[in-house]
Amino acid sequence: MRRLFPVTDQTHSAAASGGDSAVVSGTDRDWTLDELADAYAYPRAAGTGGIARPWLRANMVSTLDGAAHHEGRSQSISSAADMRIFGTLRALADAVVVGAETVRLEEYGPARARDAFAARRAAAGQAPAPVIAVVSASLALDFSLPLFTAPVVPTLILTGAAAPPERILAAEKAGVGVVIAGDGPGADPERVVHALAERGLVRLLTEGGPRLLGQFVAAGVLDELCLTVSPMLTSGYAQRIAGGPAPAVPERFALASLLEQDGFLFTRYRRV
Repeated sequence: MRRLFPVTDQTHSAAASGGDSAVVSGTDRDWTLDELADAYAYPRAAGTGGIARPWLRANMVSTLDGAAHHEGRSQSISSAADMRIFGTLRALADAVVVGAETVRLEEYGPARARDAFAARRAAAGQAPAPVIAVVSASLALDFSLPLFTAPVVPTLILTGAAAPPERILAAEKAGVGVVIAGDGPGADPERVVHALAERGLVRLLTEGGPRLLGQFVAAGVLDELCLTVSPMLTSGYAQRIAGGPAPAVPERFALASLLEQDGFLFTRYRRV
């Protein structure tokens, strides 16, 4: 893996001397998990080791022609390096926010505690693994799955006050925490962020799907996008990484970092 942006003093020195900046910056070198964790660390409040406010980042993958999946799943357009970054982003998060349809399609299991990140999480005052927070209006979920019966930390469901009461009862009977974060049948994106922050979950990561990400974008609550650009073409009719109603004015994001490995580009953008 090599860093393409931001450039380093070492890269500048190589360019000035006519050297190959790609070699200097570490072409074909696998980064350690600690290096990846440092590269993707959440922004810290000035003068402290903590985070200043709730921060919502998204992690998505897209092909060159804009497909967020192939035949319903993202695995076939991913790579080993992409999965390492996926695991690192999860290991840094307090909570992983995901839509119910993505839980069903991607066959989500509970997040696992990883020894490689145990000391880092303990130092940050985090639980051994992130909470999986499922956003669902219908609560049409199988509560007998390991995501709900065997998580390291209890799974949450975020929904609206008008969600089906029998499904809320079914979730609670299964021991699943239900968080009301909206007045209608579904959760409100802004209230999702606040409801999780009230529980001390401020380092937030959403893995979509496209509809949920589109809601966060439209509500203006997404702080950061980590987008893997896969060097593949799929054609077809797959969704983009975000879908749904558009905001009145497109929101500008700035490039924060750019990594590359095996033709995959690992971009990181932050709201301007």
